[in-house]
Amino acid sequence: MPLQSTLSGRGSGSSKAVDTQSDGRTFDELRHDCLQRGVLFEDPDFPAADSSLYYSQSVPVNIEWKRPKEICENPKFIVGNASRTDICQGQLGDCWLLAAIASLTLKQETLARVVPHNQDFDSRYAGIFHFQFWNHNKWLDVVVDDRLPTVRDKLILVHSASNNEFWSALLEKAYAKMHGSYESLKGGSTMEAMEDFTGGVGENYETKNAPDNLFAIMNKALDRGSMMGCSIDISSSAESEAKTTTGLVKGHAYSITGLEELTVRGQKVQLIRIRNPWGQVEWNGPWSDGSREWSNVGEAEKKRILKKSDDGEFWMEFSDFKRNYDKVEICNMTPDDLNDSTKRHWEVNMFEGKWIRGSTAGGCRNFIDTFWTNPQFKLQLEDADDDDDVCSVVIALMQKNRRKLRKEGMDMETIGFAVYEAPEDEDQLGKDFFRYNASKARSRSYINVREISERFTLPPGKYLLVPTTFQPHHEADFIIRVFSEKKTAAIEMGSNVDADIPEPPPPSAPEDETDEEKGLRRLFEQLAGSDEAISVRELQQMLNGVLSRRKEIKFDGLSLSTCHSIINLMDVDNTGKLEFQEFKVFWEKMKKWIMLFLSFDTDRSGKMSSYELRIALKAAGMKLNNQLLQVIGLRFADDNYDIDFDDYLTCIVRLENMFRAFQVLDQSKRGRVNMNIMQFLMLSMNV
Repeated sequence: MPLQSTLSGRGSGSSKAVDTQSDGRTFDELRHDCLQRGVLFEDPDFPAADSSLYYSQSVPVNIEWKRPKEICENPKFIVGNASRTDICQGQLGDCWLLAAIASLTLKQETLARVVPHNQDFDSRYAGIFHFQFWNHNKWLDVVVDDRLPTVRDKLILVHSASNNEFWSALLEKAYAKMHGSYESLKGGSTMEAMEDFTGGVGENYETKNAPDNLFAIMNKALDRGSMMGCSIDISSSAESEAKTTTGLVKGHAYSITGLEELTVRGQKVQLIRIRNPWGQVEWNGPWSDGSREWSNVGEAEKKRILKKSDDGEFWMEFSDFKRNYDKVEICNMTPDDLNDSTKRHWEVNMFEGKWIRGSTAGGCRNFIDTFWTNPQFKLQLEDADDDDDVCSVVIALMQKNRRKLRKEGMDMETIGFAVYEAPEDEDQLGKDFFRYNASKARSRSYINVREISERFTLPPGKYLLVPTTFQPHHEADFIIRVFSEKKTAAIEMGSNVDADIPEPPPPSAPEDETDEEKGLRRLFEQLAGSDEAISVRELQQMLNGVLSRRKEIKFDGLSLSTCHSIINLMDVDNTGKLEFQEFKVFWEKMKKWIMLFLSFDTDRSGKMSSYELRIALKAAGMKLNNQLLQVIGLRFADDNYDIDFDDYLTCIVRLENMFRAFQVLDQSKRGRVNMNIMQFLMLSMNV
């Protein structure tokens, strides 16, 4: 009778922030405690010490950690409104973070989440502040004290143009704390931080190689509340912030604030509205504020979209935009980060997974023998987009915690993914499927970045998504997010736990025994003695003697633990020994397990690859999910990801023991049981 238990791989981000302080206390609790005791907060999780600055080197200058009230007379958290001019880079290579903070100031609702209100240096000041970041599908509330690294009373890292404003410096400190140290923030992409500020997923386009429907992609992104930016490449540092004759600035981050399609003299004209964060310096070409092109637009339409002022915001024709700008960045927002006024929401599916060597770290398609063992996810694209007969999806694969793990010598893995058309009603697909079927879509390249994302248009249907590292055996945790215009069903493949173990045939009568059985009986009787049963040590002696003659099997002898498990499986009369009829039933099982082992020992090494264990167990009637296979791989595989016969036999006997014990307890056949402590201990001790 099949036994089934389903583990769901689907998750969704929660909009409520999780408190991260090691003692479990919230920001409000910590601040209240400090105010009650009349002390200023000192963060034990991120101390004012060199270790919070660097992990790979000593601090190069004499640093003093000082609170804002020790740096200036009248410190403020925010002066006026938080703006781009509040952010000036210090002596750390995290300009990518600063550019993201600058973009964040243009979206006030999002900024208010990352930088919560009601924080200041006035009546309720206790030396503690907090910020919220999205981290691997959770919002985290990160608290910090306000001791900041200074040299000669000057902040040496992020600071504001106003000497008495500190929100940006404290935000950088909280972000550094989340990643383990300030040094962990060296090098990154603006999109990485934008995602951490919004929970969104990023896309990058080069305008000179963009898809033909880039205008439609950007228009839909605005409808869904996405944040968008653009920039002009520079060929040398001398060009940075250099102004062109048309009023555009090179190497400078602009935000995109609107798109319109007008009919002018019977012709469709696509326009894009762009904002220079400086609040001045605008495009002076066609469709700029005072250009003659606007004279051909009706007054009502012109009044609706054109506001003439030197505010840094301007319109230009989309074709001019693609000629002048080089890059477009889109940060697509998740539903929990949008307000009710957003016209449409993306539908989002999210999964978490692991690549574990020996079980699910199969590497890319170049390594066909192990590629199929990577985690697999099935997508059901049911409804086409409103204005098309295909489905738009954005797939984003992110590796987790790599920035924090740098101090342990772990940097970014090289990652990518492939999408296949999925056959009907198949679970985890095997090697032959990938050998004979080409992918329908895939990431453009494998690259060592935190997240790789791609946009695809696919016909409605069922698809299989396979995320991988480039090389096999490389371990990492990941999340994969699928953004779609219409609702998409998604499940993790291979997540069911099944057991359909057939009852062995009854043993033959003595007069009907084969020559093999007669030989086994003689050997059994030599060991059994007068009680006509063998103990665990006698079973070990017998099996080692028989199996040692099989030169194609490599092992150092069966362990006593394995033989205990065999007796527990076969001892139906609970004597602690095996009678010959019980042993004969076991031997039939044993022959099947030996055949399975040899069939998966493809290189005739006398060992089985741990990656092949999934198929061998399935052939024996046991289907496991990725989590269980990872545990078994770590328990039984050697450094070369191989399993010898003794470990293979131990694994398969224990699993059958566990499944059969569970089936006895699961009398209602629901896939779940209740047990008391005595039953649990008896079960675990006897397996």
